[in-house]
Amino acid sequence: MIQMLSPEGERVHSGEYDGFAAELDEGDMRDFYRDMVLMRRIDHEGEALQRRGELGLWAPMRGQEGAQIGLGRALRPQDFVFPTYREHAVGYIRGLPPESVMAMFRGQSHGGWDPQEHRFNNYAIVIGSQTLHATGYAMGVDLDGAVGTGDETRDTATVACFGDGASSQGDVSEALTFAGAFGAPVLFFCQNNQWAISEPTTVQTPVPLFRRGEGFGVPGVRVDGNDVLAMYAVARASLDSVRAGHGPLLIEAYTYRMGAHTTADDPTKYRDDAVTEAWAAKDPISRVRAFLTNHTDTPEEFFDEVDREAEALAVRVRDAVLAMEEPALDQLFDHAYATEHPLVAQEKAQYQEYLAGFADAPESRDAQGTGAAR
Repeated sequence: MIQMLSPEGERVHSGEYDGFAAELDEGDMRDFYRDMVLMRRIDHEGEALQRRGELGLWAPMRGQEGAQIGLGRALRPQDFVFPTYREHAVGYIRGLPPESVMAMFRGQSHGGWDPQEHRFNNYAIVIGSQTLHATGYAMGVDLDGAVGTGDETRDTATVACFGDGASSQGDVSEALTFAGAFGAPVLFFCQNNQWAISEPTTVQTPVPLFRRGEGFGVPGVRVDGNDVLAMYAVARASLDSVRAGHGPLLIEAYTYRMGAHTTADDPTKYRDDAVTEAWAAKDPISRVRAFLTNHTDTPEEFFDEVDREAEALAVRVRDAVLAMEEPALDQLFDHAYATEHPLVAQEKAQYQEYLAGFADAPESRDAQGTGAAR
């Protein structure tokens, strides 16, 4: 397993990937720290809002910040990410406001954001389906000639994010089949957080997950997913290889889900607290803080400043969520096609006429609400 920062924050050298880590300076390590602290605070806020009834659901990512920030920082602007429903930190690095993610979990929108704007697709709720989407997109990128040209602003990699549980889905096997057969420029990014809801990885596979792709012609590597430095370096190297046209690769980020699968889950029913506590000692944020404290000139005031910034961000997001108005019911017609479609326009007009029929009912709302029209 590739590791560059020990749980105690000590630098560990890792051969072929050291060159990518050497490109980083103290400022970059501080940025890693800031990103992870901000996203952990946002993750906590999402969970709190759900408990207050302001979100319908939330998928916590605590403990997986290192894996996601490392990947996110290794991407180029033209790369395209296909997430699951837990890649909040990757989306943040791609410029996606946390409010957009929470709007989706609140039920304000069916997607939440423009995938092309952020080069970050909408969340996939159907387990593993996004790996097929990513592979298909990557095959199109190849056909468009945006791979292996040597132009750093053109060559494109596609990233298929999925978890250890999804690796058992047929969709993932099919995606690996097509990626290997067509040499698609896709990086399969598996966050092995040890639990597929209540099923441990040990009952899903007799071999390490990074070897799952070998039979499909997709080489893999296992990385300490709680080591943001190693994640960045391995992701940089892998993405460069994919963009250069050398075919698909797979990264297994070996990490741990510290919280519940979602807020509808109770991990105390199936998990040993002692194991979770052992993983707490490997925390991705703590090890970067230890590195900055012991091996750089980072002042204590920096950490206090980041904490204040995280709190301010949480307040901003909370206020935005609480201020969200109910979407107009007829908006569900607006995003079926990129441009107006005559049949959809006709159906929308008919639905608006239907809603208007409830205008005199005292218990109903107009097209801007729900009420009797639901």
